[in-house]
Amino acid sequence: MTAFNHTGVSHTVFYFVGIPGLEDKHVWISIPFFMSYVIALLGNSLLIFIILTKRSLHEPMYLFLCMLSGADLILSTCTVPQALAIFWFNAREISLDRCITQLFFIHSTFISESGILLVMAFDRYIAICYPLRYTTILTHTLIGKIGVTIFLRSYGTIFPIIFLLKRLTFCKSNIFPTTVCEHIAVAKFSCDDIRVNFWYGFFVLLSTVTLDVMLIFVSYMLILHAVFRIPSRDARHKTLNTCGSHVCVIILFYGPGIFSAFTPRFAHHILPHVHILLANVCILAPTMLNPIIYGIKTKQIRDQVSQVLCQKKI
Repeated sequence: MTAFNHTGVSHTVFYFVGIPGLEDKHVWISIPFFMSYVIALLGNSLLIFIILTKRSLHEPMYLFLCMLSGADLILSTCTVPQALAIFWFNAREISLDRCITQLFFIHSTFISESGILLVMAFDRYIAICYPLRYTTILTHTLIGKIGVTIFLRSYGTIFPIIFLLKRLTFCKSNIFPTTVCEHIAVAKFSCDDIRVNFWYGFFVLLSTVTLDVMLIFVSYMLILHAVFRIPSRDARHKTLNTCGSHVCVIILFYGPGIFSAFTPRFAHHILPHVHILLANVCILAPTMLNPIIYGIKTKQIRDQVSQVLCQKKI
């Protein structure tokens, strides 16, 4: 598992370290990984099943939530099984093609989730600011078109990365100090000029996730402006409560990512394994907690879940 550095040699196989510095504790670290993955699978699958089978939940907000749960399933399945294979079976080897495939689905699904959170903010804006026109604006046809647009945007922006990586010669290290493949991390193993990779990655970040955050912020400013014009205090509280689940999910999705991105830049004393664990939390926490948050805070979903579970007991 030693890294090679011969001129003209391009690695086609790479190796994961897992959690650097904590290799002897991998089995213990795998326990929360496994539990989080099981909860994410069960929670999101149950949410999708209930929304698709219950006609009363065929409303825009729940259909967008169904999309979010689907993205959570893909994101967790792209990452956690690989980590568990490292922790349990010492399966550290991955081919270049598998690595590129993994990072393609991780990055594209992350962008999809960001896009879904944006349209969910738009959904709340329409529901609060234009309640009488809510169902006429957000028709099932429009929701379908929005879903296709999110899919095309995420996969379309990440697709060029495949060719940007395929053109490179990987003659530096072939050891990943982490549990998953990531675009710039792979590119840094190259002896070629990777400025195109860096700037394209920066463009993708600005044109997707950063833009989404800005538009979500604008949506909630408009929502707050409309809510505080409502004279009744109880009505204001009830209206804001409909946004509670979405706000929690937004914080959960973007919060750890922002913290993880700025930690190595401003907190140089933090050990590498802490940063790797934070990166994994960015994936594990939202995928596991999203269905729990909506299940607890949304009465319609809570009632339907209780009904389904009670039927199974009977």
